[in-house]
Amino acid sequence: MIELIAATIDDAKKIEAHGGDRIELVSALSEGGLTPSYGLIKRVIESVNIPVNVIIRPHSKSFVYNSEEIELMKQDIQMAKVLGANGVVIGTLNKHKQICETNLERLLEASEGMEVTFHRAIDELDDPVEGVKILSRYKEIDRILTSGGKGNLSSNTETLKNMVTESGHIKILVGGGLNFENASQVMKETEAPEYHFGTAVRYDSSPFTDISEELLIKLFKLLKG
Repeated sequence: MIELIAATIDDAKKIEAHGGDRIELVSALSEGGLTPSYGLIKRVIESVNIPVNVIIRPHSKSFVYNSEEIELMKQDIQMAKVLGANGVVIGTLNKHKQICETNLERLLEASEGMEVTFHRAIDELDDPVEGVKILSRYKEIDRILTSGGKGNLSSNTETLKNMVTESGHIKILVGGGLNFENASQVMKETEAPEYHFGTAVRYDSSPFTDISEELLIKLFKLLKG
């Protein structure tokens, strides 16, 4: 299962045309991805037939949210649901960089009927494997997007493998640093079921550039033969 980030309608169309299995739709890719606009969500969902998961992230300051921000995120989740999104991508921490289960439960309630990905907020934890154990208690969570914690993804393969082992019903979606140089190694060493690519398929590997169709073709030739 290969998921790719789209930030525009054109991105989404290219991803589908060249074999992408699922889209994570974001705005402000240079900020790590923020909640996209109503119009962008609507048009992307209308333009492709593959699943579209929408990030719900109101700001890039941190993954710590106050009650007003959680209410805003709940409204954005409802908007994505009404527009026909396959799922949402969420994550909540407290000021001690632990998973904030109270806020998470509020967002999960709003997400009923949708797929849920807990995003790379988990990589802020001192022990992401312990974080997986906590999240695996929530049947509403379908997957966790992770690079295995802090530092370089290629150096975190042992942690990622342990996360896969402890994930229970949750799928581990490996991303945040995957590229043409390390993808084969990471896939072999982690045996994770899903993989996530962002800037690796963009011109100059930049969040400010478009997706390259040539790089998409190269990626799927590498991964799927």
